[in-house]
This record gives sequence, structure tokens and C-alpha cells, in this order.
Amino acid sequence: MIKDFILPDIGEGVVECELVEWLVSEGDVVTEDQPIADVMTDKALVQIPAPHGGVITKLYYKKGEIAKVHAPLYSVELDGETSNVVSEPEVGVESAPAADVVTHGTAIEEFLLPDIGEGIVECELVEWLVEEGDVVVEDQPIADVMTDKALVQIPAIKSGKVVKLHYRKGQLARVHSPLFAIEVESENAPLVTKVVEPQPLADSETQATAEPASQGKALASPAVRRLARSYDIDLGAVPGSGKHGRVYKEDVERYRGGNANKAITEAEPVKPVTSTLSVSTGDRVEPIRGVKAVMAKLMMESVSSIPHFTYCEELDLTELVALRESMKQRYSTDELKLTMMPFFMKAMSLALTEFPVINSRVNADCSELTYVGSHNIGMAVDSKVGLLVPNVKDVQQKSILDVASEITRLTKDARSGRVAPQDLKGGSISISNIGALGGTVATPIINKPEVAIVALGKLQTLPRFNEKGEVEARKIMQISWSGDHRVIDGGTIARFCNLWKHYLEQPQEMLLAMR
Repeated sequence: MIKDFILPDIGEGVVECELVEWLVSEGDVVTEDQPIADVMTDKALVQIPAPHGGVITKLYYKKGEIAKVHAPLYSVELDGETSNVVSEPEVGVESAPAADVVTHGTAIEEFLLPDIGEGIVECELVEWLVEEGDVVVEDQPIADVMTDKALVQIPAIKSGKVVKLHYRKGQLARVHSPLFAIEVESENAPLVTKVVEPQPLADSETQATAEPASQGKALASPAVRRLARSYDIDLGAVPGSGKHGRVYKEDVERYRGGNANKAITEAEPVKPVTSTLSVSTGDRVEPIRGVKAVMAKLMMESVSSIPHFTYCEELDLTELVALRESMKQRYSTDELKLTMMPFFMKAMSLALTEFPVINSRVNADCSELTYVGSHNIGMAVDSKVGLLVPNVKDVQQKSILDVASEITRLTKDARSGRVAPQDLKGGSISISNIGALGGTVATPIINKPEVAIVALGKLQTLPRFNEKGEVEARKIMQISWSGDHRVIDGGTIARFCNLWKHYLEQPQEMLLAMR
């Protein structure tokens, strides 16, 4: 069968590259991982390997031409595949359902999972948005996948019919490996009858081919075996629901639950009691993945390498609340929610201009301090995939309404888990609005390599004395700073916070200070 090799993502933001040199010619027999071509991006020279062995039937570009990412680079007639042969599945590998009959004018192509973030080599398949047999159009969302940074939606790069989904929900997909197969229109497609392609069954933690079954040995992936060992379960005793008795994680969990129920049944009869008893379901082991795993690693690095100190203050936001209330009806739209956060960010940016050390970062051995020119202010968002901290770029150059628009966009993206990688990079200082969930005082952990972070407590109506000694109801918020004591001392954070507080408590002063 002839397949097109689709040029994958070869660098963040790279959409095309120059074909520097073909390392093969049409008619050459190539093997898996053999170098096929050298291409030049605007960043580096990249060598493209063959993902499959076979015979090169067509090279789509000449030397010096510009090749498009996600477009065919060359076509190959795969090894061992002819127009009237049905492949036998490998031992220990479950075969895919037969593809529909492909007639002249169509071909089946594998969609290779592209690079979806710097340094990311695998991701979790969260949800298929299509089913096998569905007809899809170009740019239609196909799947949601979870990286260690965000939830990413994978679109179709061609129109056609989905003939095979290579992963189940919860499995880990490898970058540059086939994610799904699609039947597309092709001028070069030969007449092909049914072809069965064996699919390695990947579990939720590994893409390794399943271990072949042997006498007395259960067919299961390494991750399933680890799970069984953690429960002290003999895998050979677990009935497998997969083909050839293959054991999945669900089978282990079901077997464990059944044994627990059996143990209860065989135990001494329980005497009836009048009170209501809660039934324990036992411990549950769950891997820490995605954003939560990254957060755990970063927080551990932060507290172990940065000497934190905390500074707390009280803000009287009565005037700011009144200003915001008078403006929100006029300026709030679906694309712009005028919350308190834009005012916090803009006031912080004005204060950072006077105290640039709060917007700095220090190198590992504390020998250099870099003053960051851009005020890229991050905000912690409690999303469905875990804690995300997108940042509003160049707050010093934006109006309050510009900042509000960006906050609305980033909040919407973060809560859905679909934040663009560039929105998570380059932050220079962060705000955690923990008060939105309750609580007044916190000790936030610095978002390394930043040197400061502030936690906002909940806004409360509390009694306070005015200048005349009279008790008034005021809008009060407690805030808590954490600073990097290698860079910032208590006096500096106090003076910086006083200026920030001045702008927030007297918003007219903030408006006058804006350029």
C-alpha cells in the first residue's frame, strides 16, 4: 500500500522549511528510521527519518523548494503490503478492524501526532471527538489530549473518513507516532482491497508493544503488571476482557473489588445494627500526570531552592469597588469582563516601574540579577486540569480595558484547560486570587524563576474607623506576599506594597500615574 509521509511539526511556530537535500531517490528501498531528507527551518537544520520501511515512490519537492508542515513530503510503498494481501497480526498485538474497501482515487494515511509543546514527547488521550467511520473535514477537532502543561485540541489536517483510532481514552500517545488513520482523496492511490493493519495496544502509561502470551503467563502491559503488584494480585488469576484474554487495568480493579466483596461475604456474619454504616471501598492508586505532575515538580523546586518570606497587608478597596461598579455595566461584554483583576495588574505594573527589582530574576548561583523589562503578570487559575498560571504580556503598555480583555481570554482558555504554550511562558510576577474560593491569608509559593507572588484574600465588608473616628462599613481585603529573600528584603517589599496599595485605595491616583 502506498502512503504519503506527512511532514510533522519540527519546531514551535514553524510552518514551513527549505528542502536542503534528499538523502534518497525515487525507487530506493528504505528502512525504518533511515534518514530521508535534510530540511532547514528558521532555527536549525533538521534530519527527517522514515517512520516505516518500504520503497520510495515519489518525492514531492525539489532541492531548494519550501515544504509545508502537515503536507505530504514523500510517498512510500510499505514493506510487506500489496494490493490483495491481508496482514496477519503479530503475537501479543491486537489487530485493527479491517479498513473499508479503498477504491481508485483514495488512500489511507496515518495522522502523526505533531509536536504540541517544547520538550513534550507524549500526551494522554483525554477524549475522542469522533468515531471510526465518521467523515471529517479539514480543521475539524478530532481529539483532546493532555500534555504536562495544558489540554490541547488536535484538528484534522485533511478531509476524509476516519478508519482507525489508535488509542483508547486514558492511554498515552507518542509525538510523531500515528494517532489515527484517515481515508483521503489521492491522485496517486492504487486499487487496493481490504487491508488489515496490526495496532500495538498501548496502555495508559506506555506505548511499548504488549508482551506476548506464554503458558501460564497473563497477557498484559507493564503498567497493568505494576498495578497488579501494587495490589498484591496474581495477574494470572485475573480474567482478561481483551482479545486472547488480555488483561486491562479495569479488569484488575474489577477483580480487586470482587475479592474484597468475597472477603466480606466469607467473614463472620455481621449482626444487624440500628445505626447507618459507611462502607469503605479501600485504597485507590492513581498516577499523578499532566499539569498536576508539573506543578508538583515546580513547587518542590521552588521551596527547596528559594528562601521564602511572607509579608501581609490590608487593602481598603471601597473606592475601587465603587469605581468598578460604575464602569462594568458600560464596558463589560462577552469578550471583556471588567473584574477587579485588571485594576490589580495595572496598579502593580505602575508600582513595578518604581521597584524594578520585584520584576527581576536571579541565576542559579546568585551571581547575576536580570531586571525583566516587560511586566508579564501571571494569574493562577484553578482549571479542570489543575493549576495553570497564564500571564498577560506587557501590562505596562496596555490600558485597563486591554488588560481586562486579555484576562477574559486567558481565564476562559485556562478553565477549559486549552491555554496556548506562549501564554504560559515568560511570566515575571504572579497573582493568586485564592480569595475567590474563600480564605483571607495564604503563604503562596513563588512561581520560579520569578522572585515574588501575592495572594489575594476574599473581599469582606468590615467595620473600620474613618478620619473622624466614626465606624464605617468598608470593603477590606487581606493580601499576602511571598518574596525571594536572596533578592528582596522586607523593607523593599513593604515600600513596593505601600505604593501598590496607594494606587488601589485611591484609584484616581492610579489613573493620573498612567501614561
